[in-house]
Amino acid sequence: MFVQYNRSIVANIRYTHIYMAAMNTPISAFDLSKEALPDLLLKIQQGFIQLPDLQRSFCWHDDLVIDLLASVSQGWPIGGILLQEVSHGSWKVCSRLVEGVQLEQVPTPTELILDGQQRCTALFMCLFSNRPVRVQSRRNGKMSDRWYYIAIDKALDPDVEREQSILSFNNRRVRPGFAGNPAINCSTPEQEYELGLFPLARVFSYTAWRQGYSKYWQYNPEKLELLDRFEREVIKRFEHFQVPVIRLKPGLPKTAICRVFEKVNTQSEQLNFFDLATACFASQDFSLRDDWVKREQRLRQQRVLQTVKETDYLACVALVATYHKRQQAIAAGVSTQKLPAVACGRAEVLDLSLADYQKYADQVIVGYEEAARFLYGQKVQTAEDLPYQIQLVALAAILSVVGYPQDRVRAKLEQWFWCGACAALYTSWHERRASQDIVQVPAWLHEGGELPNTIQMAHLQVERLLMVRRRHGAVYKAINALLRKHGAIDFAAGEALAEINLFNDPIDSHHIFPVAYCKKQGIDKDRYNSLVNLTPLSRLSNQKIGGKAPSQYLRALEAEGISRRRMDEILRSHLIEPETLRADDFDAFLNKRAQALMELVNRAMGKAPANNLLEITSSPAQRESA
Repeated sequence: MFVQYNRSIVANIRYTHIYMAAMNTPISAFDLSKEALPDLLLKIQQGFIQLPDLQRSFCWHDDLVIDLLASVSQGWPIGGILLQEVSHGSWKVCSRLVEGVQLEQVPTPTELILDGQQRCTALFMCLFSNRPVRVQSRRNGKMSDRWYYIAIDKALDPDVEREQSILSFNNRRVRPGFAGNPAINCSTPEQEYELGLFPLARVFSYTAWRQGYSKYWQYNPEKLELLDRFEREVIKRFEHFQVPVIRLKPGLPKTAICRVFEKVNTQSEQLNFFDLATACFASQDFSLRDDWVKREQRLRQQRVLQTVKETDYLACVALVATYHKRQQAIAAGVSTQKLPAVACGRAEVLDLSLADYQKYADQVIVGYEEAARFLYGQKVQTAEDLPYQIQLVALAAILSVVGYPQDRVRAKLEQWFWCGACAALYTSWHERRASQDIVQVPAWLHEGGELPNTIQMAHLQVERLLMVRRRHGAVYKAINALLRKHGAIDFAAGEALAEINLFNDPIDSHHIFPVAYCKKQGIDKDRYNSLVNLTPLSRLSNQKIGGKAPSQYLRALEAEGISRRRMDEILRSHLIEPETLRADDFDAFLNKRAQALMELVNRAMGKAPANNLLEITSSPAQRESA
């Protein structure tokens, strides 16, 4: 326990030092001090110390509460508490009372608990509230009310671990018997005196309990001596316990406070910037979460938008808002060096005002709907078909700004989309790329601006096709969509894959030269598992292909009524040269299909075809040595 709590305070202090340095904020932006436990709990009881409303509820188990009480009773460290000072004019966040606090009139808080909520809540409910502690069952997650007692004789026995001297009772102050041990009843003070069990809820009113205990035992000298020792070695530990406190001063920017809060609150799921923005807007009586629920229902009417997350949506709003601020600055004649940045990172989202959010939210939803319409034309029909979610954010932001493009302008937007998807340019630094694209693409579409950086950088080499293994990766998804747009037809069903996909029939990737066949032929797995040997097909086609040689499964399909000419058309719709399959010539197939896929991708990206396509008849190791 000592090590656990020490790690907590060291981590808090270290993180705060590092973050303040990163924010170029002087060290005086926070204070390190100690607070007497009774004073800290009194401020919580009076409502001057509260919680940010986005803090999760108290969720400790019984054994964690006992461990905490045991540490305090021995004067051991329990970790630091991180508080944010609140003053008039500083950034405010919606707050609530610590659980267990009951006030008719709630004051404006002077401090908010950013880290240490569970410890503060447990100590307040145990020691100060005069009510039971509501804990969570480790076994089934159910909540129950508990009272905590410490056995006086065991607490003074050096051979007994302090945790073993602290007992948990139910709401009726009864501890049921188990394993042959009788039940223990502490429902009256007299029973507490008789059993020598001190209620920890009376730690800070110990004198009154002691008087009752002394009177009950008729001032027995041995009992009084035991109680004197208990007071010195246990009760005084609580009364004089000092809690390490880190106080962030009120001058810190909102982004710094939110970043610190996010980093130190990682007990279960890490808080994202949507949670933090929700708290910011809640202080202005606006529920961002409720607003998102309504907008999410509208987005989910489009299959391709069904996985848009609240963070994606909010990032898109930030992109559009910062774009318009930049455009306004340009119109006002602001110099290029002083133009506001366009971005969708955490800082920009947290800096988003409620007025800007409300101004651009509807525009962004329309942008997403126009993006769904655009993607449908590219045969990206479901959320699973999307190469990148973040590119959808950029696309929705662009369409929020320029509206749905027509004719030649749409062709340019298609070029941008396929460059980003096929060249995997949204894999890293994706927020920065989205920010560049919202500035560059609208200017290029309508104002004859420079070619966007995404198009300039886009390049796909034939070697890359052999390296791609992930069936659910961006490049694979992009090429599958291009094949559907090209008119790829299912082997067995004879229908366009785009139509099969539209009606929810399962489409999956399958090896054109099956794995089982390739293994028998001794073909290198890196070659037969490459993107070039994969194509989207229905489940029925997968079953027909099985593990047979291509020539065999083609004969079987033709025997079921598909003419040879029609089969050739189907294969060519997948950019497969039919004769390479009929001859079971893997090397020729791989080389010709790689070239055909490269031509398809280059056309989509608006790039000139490569002059010297790599011959792929050798293995990767042989090509590398060559």
